[in-house]
Amino acid sequence: MSGSRRVAVTSPQTRLAHARRRYRGPWRPTTLDPVEAPLAVALYRRQRRRAVVALTAAFTVVFGLPLVLALAPPLGQVRVVEVPVSWLAVAVLPFPVMAVLAFWHLRRAEAEEDAVDALASEPRDRGEDGRR
Repeated sequence: MSGSRRVAVTSPQTRLAHARRRYRGPWRPTTLDPVEAPLAVALYRRQRRRAVVALTAAFTVVFGLPLVLALAPPLGQVRVVEVPVSWLAVAVLPFPVMAVLAFWHLRRAEAEEDAVDALASEPRDRGEDGRR
């Protein structure tokens, strides 16, 4: 056996995670530039509001569809290929609706980010004539 010691090799992310545990205090994320902080907070709030709308619509579809089908009992007797339409509606309908909601929410969130990026890239402190 050689006289060299074994050395544990870890990735930088692992070392960072272990350092966080030893820190013993609340982990603080990196701070933003004071000029960008209000824009980031505004973007967060807009996207959170839009996420609540998308989640509400998804919950309405997932939990509202069985209620609608329970209130409309004649759909239980209608069959397609020997399967009740109410079963098909509960098993098949929510997934495409949720996929469309996810796509819609993603596009709206990206549009918000693009709007904030455009706002952040505008030159600041210019007068009406375009000079500083």
